[in-house]
Amino acid sequence: MNTKEYISSGIIESYILGLASPEEAGILECVMKNNAEVKAAVEEAQKTLEDLATAQSVTPPADLKTKIWNRIQQEQTVEELHPVVSADIPPAKSQEEIKIQGNSNWKAFAVAASVLFLVSVAGNLFWMNSQSEAKERLAKMETEKKNQDLAMQKMHEKIEMVSNPDMKMVMLKGVEKHADSKAMVFWNTKTKEVYLNADSLPKAPEGMQYQLWAITDGKPVNAGMYTEDKDSKIAIANIPNAQAFAITLEKQGGSPTPTMENMYVMGGV
Repeated sequence: MNTKEYISSGIIESYILGLASPEEAGILECVMKNNAEVKAAVEEAQKTLEDLATAQSVTPPADLKTKIWNRIQQEQTVEELHPVVSADIPPAKSQEEIKIQGNSNWKAFAVAASVLFLVSVAGNLFWMNSQSEAKERLAKMETEKKNQDLAMQKMHEKIEMVSNPDMKMVMLKGVEKHADSKAMVFWNTKTKEVYLNADSLPKAPEGMQYQLWAITDGKPVNAGMYTEDKDSKIAIANIPNAQAFAITLEKQGGSPTPTMENMYVMGGV
């Protein structure tokens, strides 16, 4: 893929709008550092978007702030608090009333003690549940960190691959039945080794596997079987010459000839 084809592929627009995947964004940023034409295209697209946003912006009326403030002042209400003073002094209680009140106080203390006991038990249960949830959250965070570390490692490997001056990138775009599919072939023009990035393709069904084909002199040549552990880091074939690449979905282990109705993506060199 030459520079003009890369610029017109839509990756720059996706990057500016925040729609590009982390891998695509990392690759574009690396290409920008080494390609002045791509960098200029990105800056031009950013300026176009900023100009469009400025042209479509709407300035609020000058008196809007004053209207809002006046409305708030009109709706505010002041509550007046009037102290209540009672001139009546309750009569002294009899011994019987004091005895009854003492019994009532004892019962109240008993109820309060029961409530405190239940609150203590509930607190212990809550603490135990909180400890269990904390352990689960910690395990989840550790798993997420491992996944992020693997994703960053994979991105760095792709950036190193793109930075290699001998490496040629071939963008494979989806065919009619799979228009949203895409993949990327990295072809080392010096060693002739072929690497494949196909993690954007749908997960292959059970018993099926993606197979890469190199179109050489008009004929399809087997260029290797794709597996997730080989993605972008292990060469799957050695292809001396090719005019295009394509990917089909085949039975596990591959096929001697491509199943055309199961073709997902294709791209010219």
